[in-house]
Amino acid sequence: MSLEIKNLEQIFETGTSNETKVLKGINLKLDDGDFVVIIGGNGAGKSTLLNSIAGSLPVTRGQIKINGQDVTYQGVAKRARHIARVFQDPKAGTAPLLTVEENLALALSRGQWRNFWQPGVKSRQKKFFKEKLAQLNLGLENRLSAEIGLLSGGQRQAITLLMATLKTPELLLLDEHTAALDPKTSATVMDLTEKLVTQQQLTTLMITHNMQDAIDYGNRLIMLDRGKIAVDISGDEKKHLTIPQLLALFKNASGQELNDDAVLLS
Repeated sequence: MSLEIKNLEQIFETGTSNETKVLKGINLKLDDGDFVVIIGGNGAGKSTLLNSIAGSLPVTRGQIKINGQDVTYQGVAKRARHIARVFQDPKAGTAPLLTVEENLALALSRGQWRNFWQPGVKSRQKKFFKEKLAQLNLGLENRLSAEIGLLSGGQRQAITLLMATLKTPELLLLDEHTAALDPKTSATVMDLTEKLVTQQQLTTLMITHNMQDAIDYGNRLIMLDRGKIAVDISGDEKKHLTIPQLLALFKNASGQELNDDAVLLS
């Protein structure tokens, strides 16, 4: 079991008049190689769930295991050995003043002790990085020495995705990683996502605001509503799903229409 979550609760501002239950007893299991897409309106608990798994948000109650290891009370640094994450903001996953190859070198040492007194990138690493960048089909294999902050948002996000998968993670978290991109660039990054996840058989959790992407990608779809799992479908049922059917499933499960501008229908 790549990921196992038991009775996860997240309560903000406990004991005050503003106390809010954001996650309400989430139970979730992911098998090796599962590509699970998570969708839901504002306040559904999507980012809170990913932050809880990543370790950037302390757990109120419950348990989180990755490959059988209890990581519930581990911080972000310790979980970095198991988890790679790509954020919505293309700037969040890279060091802008470092070159493309220097960013990739940092990613290659994820979860390990780093010797910052030995700067530079080794020649064998450069060859490896060039080969990996060439697979993106964006011409970035010729930009190894370029400052990454000078690249476009789409180029940076593609490199961030490559960085996250350079060392095969036990769990890949994609936090609306195409939301800040234009539709054409978003499609390119999603195609790249599918390619990397499939090739490496990565166990993946992806939040998206796009219903069509939620249907088109992954082998399982989860819709959150007010801190609970309202819809959980996989296999052939997901494969043949349409947006109207997804909306109907949500209405049947939650008793209300999904009316949220943060969830796009196309």
